[in-house]
Amino acid sequence: MTEPQVTLDARSLNPVEEKLRGPLEEQLTSALQAATDKTRQTYGGESVEVVTGQLLARTREGLHPDIAQGFQPDDSQLRQVAESIVDGR
Repeated sequence: MTEPQVTLDARSLNPVEEKLRGPLEEQLTSALQAATDKTRQTYGGESVEVVTGQLLARTREGLHPDIAQGFQPDDSQLRQVAESIVDGR
């Protein structure tokens, strides 16, 4: 699997968020990629559900608290990343 990326839906952004969209996507993507790397390195046979929770928690840990609070990734896409870790991809 290629490195995960976060893309924000422009339709759901307010004007301030739209102006900050590029840097915000970069920050979210960086945090998700770091969380993915750490989760791969520490993976010990946990279920997809557990790994999905770890990814979300670790991603939020890598973000400013205000950004972390508002970070609501697409559940199915985050699960795909978790499945790739569980499957060893």
